[in-house]
Amino acid sequence: MATMNISLPDPMRDWVQAQIELGKYASSSDYVRDLIRKDQEQRDKLAVLQAAITQGLESGVLDNFDMDEIQSELDKQ
Repeated sequence: MATMNISLPDPMRDWVQAQIELGKYASSSDYVRDLIRKDQEQRDKLAVLQAAITQGLESGVLDNFDMDEIQSELDKQ
């Protein structure tokens, strides 16, 4: 596993430390890894949504819009 050093303002560092003390995370590294995972998941879901929007716009016709199918694709991410 690679190592990365980051600098945080004191209030952010205190926030991370408070999350660790509350037992939500084992370490600051655990907290940052969780943030990155959540960011990746959000970007993946946004990509699926954008693809659906683009497909809809390019089709020019609204024949069969299935929100359940779109939600299913988002849930897979």
